[in-house]
Amino acid sequence: MAGQTKTRPGTRKVSRAGKKAKATTASRSKAQSGVQAVKDLTIKVCMGTGGLAAGSQDVIDEFAAQLRVCGITADIVKKCVNKTGCRGFCAKDVLVEITLDGETAVYQLVTPDKVSRIVQEHILGGDPVEQWLVGPEYHAFHDKQTKILLKQCGQIDPEDINAYIEIGGYEGVKKALSQTPFEVIEEVKSSGLRGRGGAGFPTGLKWEFCSMSSEAVRYIICNADEGDPGAFMDRAIIEGNPHSVLEGMIIGGYAIGAKEGYIYIRAEYPLAVGRLEIAIEQAKKRGFLGKNVLRSGYDFEIRIKQGAGAFVCGEASALMRSIEGKRGMPRAKLWRSAVKGLWDKPTVLNNVETFANIPLIILNGAEWYRGFGTERSTGTKVFALTGKMKNTGLIEVPMGMTLREMIFDIGGGMTGKNTLKAVQTGGPSGGCIPARHLDLPVDFDSLASVGSMMGSGSMVVVDQTTCMVDLAKFFITFTQHESCGKCVPCRIGTKRMLETLTRITEGRGREDDIDLLIELGNDIKNASLCGLGQSAPNPILSTIEFFREEYEAHIKYGRCPANVCKSLRQYLISPEACKMCGKCSRVCPSGAIKWEPRHTAELDKTKCVKCGACYDACPFNAIM
Repeated sequence: MAGQTKTRPGTRKVSRAGKKAKATTASRSKAQSGVQAVKDLTIKVCMGTGGLAAGSQDVIDEFAAQLRVCGITADIVKKCVNKTGCRGFCAKDVLVEITLDGETAVYQLVTPDKVSRIVQEHILGGDPVEQWLVGPEYHAFHDKQTKILLKQCGQIDPEDINAYIEIGGYEGVKKALSQTPFEVIEEVKSSGLRGRGGAGFPTGLKWEFCSMSSEAVRYIICNADEGDPGAFMDRAIIEGNPHSVLEGMIIGGYAIGAKEGYIYIRAEYPLAVGRLEIAIEQAKKRGFLGKNVLRSGYDFEIRIKQGAGAFVCGEASALMRSIEGKRGMPRAKLWRSAVKGLWDKPTVLNNVETFANIPLIILNGAEWYRGFGTERSTGTKVFALTGKMKNTGLIEVPMGMTLREMIFDIGGGMTGKNTLKAVQTGGPSGGCIPARHLDLPVDFDSLASVGSMMGSGSMVVVDQTTCMVDLAKFFITFTQHESCGKCVPCRIGTKRMLETLTRITEGRGREDDIDLLIELGNDIKNASLCGLGQSAPNPILSTIEFFREEYEAHIKYGRCPANVCKSLRQYLISPEACKMCGKCSRVCPSGAIKWEPRHTAELDKTKCVKCGACYDACPFNAIM
């Protein structure tokens, strides 16, 4: 945990002629004599949600089976084949790292049928399978990152507390318990850490407010709900290093005087829930949780509360009501939760990423942490980089890195010949940032200046094939569906915005619709009860500000510049390009295309349902 903060995952040079020949001879000699043990062998397989979806469980099982077939004992197999959390470069899962006799290689896109060759040629023969190793894009993806939270997620076994302790785990708790709660809070305040859940409120200040309460009973809560479309940062941290979150909560509980903590996590994350349960049980057995933590006299328990998946329960007061067994609906902010929160007691609520930072700050000091990021946005930030780009995955960068560096240096740029159009940050609560702001530094204040927000850290990159009106409609559809319905501005306002956007994308837009959307958006922001409603109009307002011409094209000319909105499509058959093959007629579901052998196809627009089947079927690009 402490010390160096930047590593370069990937492949070290493993195939220099001299070394390889020597290793190959030795390893093949082992194989010929019947391998009973392989010294200094470690196989790490990505077993986060992305890795599992790509088939990592089958891969790790196949490695174990192949090694046993080769005569390697079961005990050694169990020791050398390890599961890890997300390694970040999700586009290349399943990722497998093999370290043999001090030399490391990383394989990408591994499937069970590749395992036998890797075992025979690399592990037994000393020859890595070069064609399956990661390429330059893997190094480019990692080189400009600064990993402090994700550093161990792809390296240690998340279900083994010893693996966490070996890299300095729980040393932060020991140091914190040797200090006063006041000293711990001051260290967090000095670090400049701001909450990573989206609002960016100073963490140390929130803890200080709660610690000053005269109430004897206090609570601390970890928000692991993370419901933004395209967001998987918190889940990946829990799946890859759950003890870091527990350690942060223990330190926070000690600082504010809480004896009980809750982790609120949606039930749709069974892997994260399971690893949290294992981590909590292990921490109890080792004395980090429960009565008399590390014989300090401090008692602290952590409980897991699984949510039903309502997006609104990411809001503080709705989340607390859900823990209390009530319907998850926000309450009026008559007081801060640090004064009256869970069961009307002083409560601190931070998200997963915020808590994972705490042990590092306590162990390494506030000045160390301030060495990353900017003056007003210190530290690093984890982002889920997704969308129309080459290298998607989970990244961690210093606050203040530009969008251009993230998208092109780390993400590898756009796919194919596509051009960058915009970046959506902050999920359904954020805004769309146009390509002309590519050199914008990503921090709390800079994003707010262009009508967006940090949010939890989702970052969706879109190209010229994306309709910004349709994108705004997608996000307002999500927030309208997730509205709890308690307050009129959110319940009715988002519905009216959705109706208006639907009308525009169907070619029935009116001249005053853009002004209506702006008026509705501002009213909803100003009058809604909670953060969901207050931020719901952001995607619409930002797309109107930066892409107003697309709205006008839909309304005034009945045209979707990106050719996305189905109702605005017009299909034509070029007589010159038509080769009279009849494929378009055969796939047309409505009989709109008339065709006879050796005759040019003709399209009846009155029957066309604009499904696009003919466009996809024509091999000669005769349909436009």
